[in-house]
Amino acid sequence: MAIRAKAVRIPIKIMKNSKPGARIQVIDRAAALLEAISRYSMPVTLKALSADTNLAPSTACRILRSLIDNRFVDQDGSGKYRLSGRFIYSGHGRSSPDEIRTTAVPYMEKLRDSFGETINLTRREGDVVIYVEKVIPNRMMNVQQIIGSRAPLHVTGVGKLMLGREGQKGIAGYAKRTNLPSYTRKTFSTLESLEDECLHSIEQGFAYDNEEAETGVGCIGVLIYGQFGEVIAGLSVSAPIMRRKDEWVRDLVATGKQLSAQFGYVEKTHSGR
Repeated sequence: MAIRAKAVRIPIKIMKNSKPGARIQVIDRAAALLEAISRYSMPVTLKALSADTNLAPSTACRILRSLIDNRFVDQDGSGKYRLSGRFIYSGHGRSSPDEIRTTAVPYMEKLRDSFGETINLTRREGDVVIYVEKVIPNRMMNVQQIIGSRAPLHVTGVGKLMLGREGQKGIAGYAKRTNLPSYTRKTFSTLESLEDECLHSIEQGFAYDNEEAETGVGCIGVLIYGQFGEVIAGLSVSAPIMRRKDEWVRDLVATGKQLSAQFGYVEKTHSGR
């Protein structure tokens, strides 16, 4: 018998976390637009990008035009925007979604055989994570996420790690956009509790889902990083809560690091992890 987790699609709007020190506004805005585009699996409209980045449509359009001229962004026949092939797939760019899945599956299968539970691969799109791959154990009762299903960031382990990387301002922006809907009595439904959980999770390098998305289901998640330290995917184990084991953390974290290394990420020795 499979336990299927619920998935909910949330409207997408992205806010950047400001850092102290001198800033160059146009570069910050261009970076925000590039990050916003990267969260969509399909070409995206100017209206959506304007909302995601809190930029006026005229300002966003002007910056996007410059990014197109410099071959960082492409515009299709319908006027929608996507990251250019030069930006994503050059020798120094991001790995394609198919490459990430192909590379990750053998590692996922090894974890499945070790844990005897379902292993998931996810990617972020706006304020949700999308399940893009899974490997399931050969046992009667297991947790199965449907490929293509979506879940809000605040109810998944990998989602809370993604929020944690954005810091306090990013978490507050997410809470304001989504109102933190509750799915079980254990869902983090206040900004204070979510902020504490996300920041603690990113500090320790892994995160739990303690029946926050669905009663009876628990997960442990880690992030997979690309060459430039960007998050390219999430890796998690899902299990009935009574079978989940804390000792899985070590192997899951190690696998996340191995996969990150496959995609060119070099972990900083002073990171504290």
